[in-house]
Amino acid sequence: MQDLHGLTAVITGGSSGLGLGMAHGLARAGAKVAIWARDPDRNAAAVAELRSAGAEAVSVACDSGDAADVVRATQETVDRFGAVDCLVANAGIASAAPFLEMDLATWHRVLRTNLDGTFLTCQAVARHMVERGAGGAIVVVSSTIARYGGAGQAAYATSKTGLVGLGRTLAVELARHRIRCNILIPGWTETAMNTSLREDQRFVSAVTARTPVRRWATPEEFHDVAAFLADPRLTFHTGNEVVVDGGYTVF
Repeated sequence: MQDLHGLTAVITGGSSGLGLGMAHGLARAGAKVAIWARDPDRNAAAVAELRSAGAEAVSVACDSGDAADVVRATQETVDRFGAVDCLVANAGIASAAPFLEMDLATWHRVLRTNLDGTFLTCQAVARHMVERGAGGAIVVVSSTIARYGGAGQAAYATSKTGLVGLGRTLAVELARHRIRCNILIPGWTETAMNTSLREDQRFVSAVTARTPVRRWATPEEFHDVAAFLADPRLTFHTGNEVVVDGGYTVF
């Protein structure tokens, strides 16, 4: 069992779905949690849920694609908790469109959140960690789509593939500062982002048949994964792609 007492974790896109699941896991291991997401009401609801489970948590409204907003959110979190020890860069959106019909606005909107937002968030928090001099952990959340692609998901797949390269680079460049960076690659998980997909029974059956464990994951199954990746004792674990997909990518 990981012990994260005394540490502070930031989770972008942590107000619902996989992000909130990881926030619960970090909090259950003892970390103080800051939820960064754009919707103040959803943030507040997530924090209330975490606090009801005994966590020390705060919400910070933040548009991760806005550099000034990210700097403000970082400082606000440091002012509240004294430091940031772990960042889970999870914020992401998807916008399905056939490649031949996709417009540049859709492409830019997805990459702004998924790729630019992760770059800005990691940079701001890493600068704080380097200045503080106590090391830290960064988790970049990619997707199995970075391994196999997906029809109608050119922008999303590109952004998530780019995050693998970003995570590897951070692992190499920040290691001398005792900052670890690993890439989480989750498989098909029941979240609000894929509600419409799960309404298509043929699609659900196809995904389930290709997954050796024969089901989708739930956000709760990432509790311990998040705590493991944040554990400061794992000083030699960096640059790793941690795949949690029920065997989907190897089947």
